[in-house]
Amino acid sequence: MPLNRSGPPYKVLVVDDSAVVRQSIQAILDGDPELQVVAVASDPFVAAERIKKQVPDVITLDVEMPRMDGITFLRRLMAQKPIPVVMCSTLVSDNSETLSQALEAGAVDIVLKPELGVKEFFEDACLTLRDTVKAAAQARIQPKRAVKIEKKLSADAVLPPPSRAMARTTEKIIAIGASTGGTEALKVVLEAMPHDCPPIVIVQHMPETFTEAFAKRLNGICAIDVKQANNGDRLLRGQALIAPGNKHTLLQRSGATYSVEVKDGPLVARHRPSVDVLFRSVARNAGKNAVGVIMTGMGDDGARGLKEMRDAGADTVGQNEETCVVYGMPKEAMKSGGVDEEVPLDRISGMILRLGGK
Repeated sequence: MPLNRSGPPYKVLVVDDSAVVRQSIQAILDGDPELQVVAVASDPFVAAERIKKQVPDVITLDVEMPRMDGITFLRRLMAQKPIPVVMCSTLVSDNSETLSQALEAGAVDIVLKPELGVKEFFEDACLTLRDTVKAAAQARIQPKRAVKIEKKLSADAVLPPPSRAMARTTEKIIAIGASTGGTEALKVVLEAMPHDCPPIVIVQHMPETFTEAFAKRLNGICAIDVKQANNGDRLLRGQALIAPGNKHTLLQRSGATYSVEVKDGPLVARHRPSVDVLFRSVARNAGKNAVGVIMTGMGDDGARGLKEMRDAGADTVGQNEETCVVYGMPKEAMKSGGVDEEVPLDRISGMILRLGGK
């Protein structure tokens, strides 16, 4: 199968103390013609030797390993020879705080290790792992190389297209979508929000069990309240709701009251939660009463939904290329006509407050 871009495959180094996991990840990544596992390592010391022989484009790194843990190795790597790193974790909530530390130490993204005994999870995990590794390989790397996009479902799989815009109310809703690089970008935006800012609902692509820890981390450093969304939660001023991993989150409206629906569903635009699903629900249920923001990330999730929001009368903002870790989602949203204006990361919070009527 030919590559869908010019240039050789991205070179990957797989670091994990389990031989079974190393073999599984290698098989998954080598199954994509745009990726090539050029080396594997059982611990950070072996990984360092592999890097001396050949510098990879991206590294997948386990968290818990003998002789040196993944976080310590990550910090040393970022200080000496920065290489894009994707942390691979098991589905264990106890690792959530450690994974927060990984992002702060410089990891581009986090994925769950595939569970070989669960067919549906394994298939979804293959797509996620490949896409995440390719996105990481492009992070802050010039020139940027186009990435093959496989067939994927649209928001139609979860929610019908919007038919009409809702009447304007006195309350505006802020909807934000982000992916690769978004965890730190969202921190910048939410830290600048005053305690009485308009209600915010966010889709950030990340594994389940980690979104709750991510929300708690932000809640501890922001003036506003930040929490993982639960089904039926009302949207309140001075609060941001973050979609839980592996669940779609949709905006609902009853009169002048907004709430969220958290539900299962297929992968949309290769993701669950999907930005397209959130944005479409906002277009349907808020219309002109909304502000949509698309931030750093690979792929095109959110592009269609943001266009639907704009068509429904919402104000829309895209993060500019210069401040994106990966200028994929904002670029596709701009190309589709969904973005009113692109701005640098440090201006997004001000735009939100101005457009949101604060």
